[in-house]
Amino acid sequence: MGSIPIQRESLFGSPDTPGRPAGEPVVARTSLPGNPLAPAAARRFLRAAFADWIELPELSVSLTLDGRLMDDATVVLSELVTNAVVHAGTGVDLLCRLEDAAPDGSVTAGLVVEVTDRHPARAVRNDRAFRSPETPEYGRGLQLVASLAELWGITYGHGTKTVWARVPADAPPAAAEIPDTPDRVRSLQRGLRAAEILAPGARRAPQDQDWINRGALSFLAEASDLLAGQLDEDMVAALVGQLLVPRLADWCAIWFYEEEGRGLPGVVEHDVLGAGPMQLPRLARVWHTHEHRTEELRGLLEKEPPRLPDRLSGAVPVPWPFDAQGSPVNQDTGASVAYRLSAGGRALGILLIGRAGLHRFPDEVTGLVEDFSRRVALAVSAARRFTRQATISRILQNGLLPTAMAEIPGVKSALVYEPKEAGGPGGDFYDVFPAGAGRWCFALGDVQGKGPEAAVVIGLVRPWLRLLAREEYQVAQVLDRLNRLLLDDATEASDAAARALAAADGRGVPPEGSSSRFLSLLYGELTPTEDGVLCTLASAGHPLPLLMRPGGEVVAAAAPQVLLGVVDDPDYTSETFLMRTGDTLLGVTDGVTERRRGALQFDDGDGLAQALAGCAGLTAPLLVERIRRLVHAFADSPPDDDLALLVLQAQ
Repeated sequence: MGSIPIQRESLFGSPDTPGRPAGEPVVARTSLPGNPLAPAAARRFLRAAFADWIELPELSVSLTLDGRLMDDATVVLSELVTNAVVHAGTGVDLLCRLEDAAPDGSVTAGLVVEVTDRHPARAVRNDRAFRSPETPEYGRGLQLVASLAELWGITYGHGTKTVWARVPADAPPAAAEIPDTPDRVRSLQRGLRAAEILAPGARRAPQDQDWINRGALSFLAEASDLLAGQLDEDMVAALVGQLLVPRLADWCAIWFYEEEGRGLPGVVEHDVLGAGPMQLPRLARVWHTHEHRTEELRGLLEKEPPRLPDRLSGAVPVPWPFDAQGSPVNQDTGASVAYRLSAGGRALGILLIGRAGLHRFPDEVTGLVEDFSRRVALAVSAARRFTRQATISRILQNGLLPTAMAEIPGVKSALVYEPKEAGGPGGDFYDVFPAGAGRWCFALGDVQGKGPEAAVVIGLVRPWLRLLAREEYQVAQVLDRLNRLLLDDATEASDAAARALAAADGRGVPPEGSSSRFLSLLYGELTPTEDGVLCTLASAGHPLPLLMRPGGEVVAAAAPQVLLGVVDDPDYTSETFLMRTGDTLLGVTDGVTERRRGALQFDDGDGLAQALAGCAGLTAPLLVERIRRLVHAFADSPPDDDLALLVLQAQ
């Protein structure tokens, strides 16, 4: 996934502000969009603020910044932003404020974080304790906030809601208690990895236990971000191993139950309650701290996956797999536990972890991995939904576009078609087909909207075009009738929406009505003759086609006319001309002409005509590829619309 650039405003303590008035708090604030990237951006914002604040020449002794305060504040801020984004669905404003202790000791030093959203009517989620194991995981919510903050609350304003929390800053230990250790070493000690903390035979000091209770929450938050960015279940499995080994386990393995008809709509996954027969899962990934033992472990685990009791979502102790081999090489013993991966009441797989030298995993570790396993299950479920949607989109795309363009005698054709969403149905379409009686027809169109809505219109327009052409309607007549059909279809859809609204009779949320179905279209007919190729075409609200003569002269080949599906009787007309050897006709969609670089567009100042003139002498395939490259190179960012280019060149 990408990341959100953060504009941070600091008051009384930024690098550009040498000091702060006495008693004034140190403040940093920013705003973030309401999308899934916001929690990670909030954590980066707080870390950057701490980096600024720690350089301040004078901070109150009670405001000494340490790793525990930053860890706690990071978790609290992350959870508040997650709550706001998920349950309010708006952008958020963040404010972090360091506060000194009161001179009389009535108020301790601490850090206040405030998260403001624009949906004050939406409640804050805090019902984790009342959800069953089968309920989808929504995060720890305010349970974490309440456990880490000394005070928290909700403030309602005009059109806003602010959830705030105050994290206490512990006073630094007395000088005699601080080991004579460099600051950097003490800082590194605060960031001990779980692998070191949980190492076999090691006695956990109080600060290690503190990491388990607090720093582990940061691990879960970061793991959630990494898992959420994966759109393939096998990539999720690979990431699971990297996150767990060696931090929390010496080795791990993950199995997935395969979906029936994987990737297709209407798939029924396995029942998490164990009702009915369940097939053996697929061993998707095996990780071991020592890479040379990975294949040995895979061989042991491939024989049979762990068998887990029904209706149990927590950690299940399972036999140590190396005991089964009985080889003197493998005398190590240890503990291994398995977790069922389930989401939405469906079993998705099994996660197994192991650590040598333990009789049993500590409860802190099993609880942490259980929470982690729920996030893994959600990531797998999301990846499978994405795969199904991508498969549906690919099937739609294949069905909406021709499998091949027809060969036209005396004409060489070339095409570039790039939907904005790779593999998904775009709003652009094309077709080149024989119409009988020595005629061939071509079409290049752009439907208002994207995705399924555009796919519906394309699915109607292409068959209508072919039918009308084969019925020997002239070019202008085809556009007239297609316009009428679009208007009639939109009217029927509006009537159906009105009937559904009337049937609702105020109960529930009425369905959305169908929007008008506008369509820009370049449509033409080619008839090979002894003198060349006779071309008749018309452009309805579409970027005008360009005709280039062999010498490089470029002219518009049609006059502009109104979009299809807008007015009742537009009275379309067509243009007819003869294409001789070397003449080239170029048609594009607005993704080409309106390609942007700041305030400029690709076709400003007849940019497309100039690009075409620079391609004089090129064959159709080379010409269309050169135009495509020029369009892509026009701006640094990827195209933000579908691209389609059609070249027809007389031979």
